[in-house]
Amino acid sequence: MQPKSNNVVFVDTEFSDLDPYTGEILSIGIVKPNGDEFYVELEYDGDVHPWVTENILPSLTEEKVSRAEAQDLVRAFLGEEKPYMVAFVPQYDMIYMVKLFGVGNVPFHWMSIDFASMMFGNNIDPEGMLAANNDVMLKEMGIDPSQYREHHALDDARMLREVYLKMIK
Repeated sequence: MQPKSNNVVFVDTEFSDLDPYTGEILSIGIVKPNGDEFYVELEYDGDVHPWVTENILPSLTEEKVSRAEAQDLVRAFLGEEKPYMVAFVPQYDMIYMVKLFGVGNVPFHWMSIDFASMMFGNNIDPEGMLAANNDVMLKEMGIDPSQYREHHALDDARMLREVYLKMIK
């Protein structure tokens, strides 16, 4: 597989609920192909889905920043070129990015790249990326799964990058 562009970043977000009408973004992890990393946790004191309380909140241990500061930090990390956002099933990631930045102001190319579809098209079961299944898939690809925390935006973005780099070899 050869990518159309190398102007990509690997993105994962965590959010307070799957319902985009009530949920808000909690953290953003971004990794560039060269390995440069960005991570931020956002201030939020609203309602949180019980699953998020149990599985996401315990990993959010960094200093929280305002939404405006998070916007500035993400833009500074990405620069002006609007990279393609590669995410595993990016519908939620993009919706929450639009909620954060506003319609037409997202610092990514408007068309996000669905990593699950890339895997499917390369005869790799996308369900292998799910937390319950990824140990086997990662080991088969020569990637150590123990270096990634489950449901952590930066670690999920790191893992996405590693799998992507194996796929394009």
